[in-house]
Amino acid sequence: MAGRIPEAFIDELIARADIAEIIGARIEIKRAGREFKALCPFHGEKTPSFTISPAKGFYHCFGCNAHGTALGFIMEYENLGFVEAVENLADLVGLEVPRETAQAAPRERYAAVYSVLAEADQIFRAHLKTHEPAVAYLKARGIDGTTAAKFGMGFAPDSWDGLISELGGGTEDNDGTEILKVAGLVIENDKGRRYDRFRNRLMFPIRDHRGRVIGFGGRVLGDAEPKYLNSPETPVFHKGQALYGLYEARQSRADLSRMVVVEGYLDVASLAQHGIPYAVATLGTATTKDHILRLTRLATRVVFCFDGDRAGRKAAWRALETALPHAGGNAEFSFLFLPEGEDPDSIVRQEGAAAFEDRLDAAQSLSDFLVKSLAAQVDNQSADGRARLATLAGPLLRRVPEGVFKALVLDTLAEAVGLSADRLGALLLPGTGEPSGPEPPRTLPLAGRSTLVRQAIGLVLHYPQRAADAAIPAGLENVPLAGTGLLLRLLETTRSHPQINSAGLLERFRDDPDGRHLGKLLAHPPQDEEDVATAVLNDCLARILDLHRRRRRAELTARSGQLTEEEKAEYHRLISDPGNSAGPDPD
Repeated sequence: MAGRIPEAFIDELIARADIAEIIGARIEIKRAGREFKALCPFHGEKTPSFTISPAKGFYHCFGCNAHGTALGFIMEYENLGFVEAVENLADLVGLEVPRETAQAAPRERYAAVYSVLAEADQIFRAHLKTHEPAVAYLKARGIDGTTAAKFGMGFAPDSWDGLISELGGGTEDNDGTEILKVAGLVIENDKGRRYDRFRNRLMFPIRDHRGRVIGFGGRVLGDAEPKYLNSPETPVFHKGQALYGLYEARQSRADLSRMVVVEGYLDVASLAQHGIPYAVATLGTATTKDHILRLTRLATRVVFCFDGDRAGRKAAWRALETALPHAGGNAEFSFLFLPEGEDPDSIVRQEGAAAFEDRLDAAQSLSDFLVKSLAAQVDNQSADGRARLATLAGPLLRRVPEGVFKALVLDTLAEAVGLSADRLGALLLPGTGEPSGPEPPRTLPLAGRSTLVRQAIGLVLHYPQRAADAAIPAGLENVPLAGTGLLLRLLETTRSHPQINSAGLLERFRDDPDGRHLGKLLAHPPQDEEDVATAVLNDCLARILDLHRRRRRAELTARSGQLTEEEKAEYHRLISDPGNSAGPDPD
């Protein structure tokens, strides 16, 4: 297990990295005043909405809301994990990543995994050329040689040690096959013997953003089980993040404003062969949040295409549940159900690309699929059935972000239930009407926080070195306003690390559950200039404390006849505090 990378090293790494240089080496950027602009690499656009701020070490796309530091950009653009991205960026700026344990996995281990996967890929491709049954199978499925080569299709012979013999030095040499095991190419049984994972299977290499093979999917020839077999989780392969065909789709240079998610590898290849290069497949897993994020950074419309049978609708429902928190934003989700017994491959071969795209155009919207699926589970003619519909919809609706889309879904549900949207919203969405209780959510979006707290957090983010000099008033830690705890942690970080910059501060809070919205705030310029930032921040902090005292005093005054002795003492302190003026709330 690799040791934890020290935070101080991350601070130095971010401080040294020239984000414009890092991003400019990967995409075309143009100077715009003190910043740079570019076409966003994470979603299709014709007008640049991607901005880079060298002063803050931060990038932000106003189209798809992608944002982060130089480290975050490398993670997203290169499809790397955190540790690997740190190593990549450290190499670029000439730093050595500190290793805290002797067990830490060196960069060479990743390189060895990529190397052996690439070698296996070439071996599988060579075997396909000489295995007539596999070639005949592909021809029967309508896959031509050009498409097979484009997707790197291969064949794993029906042998227990074929790959081991070619790459690992023999079945008895476990040391020689260790890297094959790490790469997911061999399996070790209970007796310690190792053998090839993939045997007698048509092989489909799965590639990362850079085109490197990170794993394989294998389809059996014949009736053996399982029908499909994927690589296991490895240091470079994570099923919940990878999408088969995404690299090939991006290489096609086609318009990727629409992406279609299908279930099979051959569906992806067949659609590409027929002129629909924007299809991808999940790797035998349900659609994940990471899949959604990767797709919506590219496309403005994502179509999930499934068989119309029970299994297909179940898979579609899981995809809907995953997509709900991302609905109503810059991407539209829809669902296409094919006739039972058909798949995208068979449909596109029968009807052609134009007809298949017509089906995509007519796909069911997420909101229609949601409401109709729930309505099908109840008797909508009875009051009990309509009440049940509302009960089923409530937890799902609460996962949809606030906005126009949520309001429209609520209107549709209200019509089906027979209530006004306002009445149904009050029943299903506590907090849209009168407060239902004192318990606040653990994490609130910045837009839901006190204006003063949000302003103070923004000042700390934009001017962390000025914030290090702020005067934190005593008692601020007791203020229950949402966001105050995060504000204090930010202030404490700037005090402990007075030279930290905006990007370094953002990286410090990468995994903080309350810090996930900081990037959105950093993307918007502050109202106050740097030379007055400390004074304005001090004023904000004092007013936050004063606001809390005013509200607490009003609360105790309203309960004046029922106060405990401790509360009475607190009340007298509040009314005797000379700094506690009687004006209106400053917020």
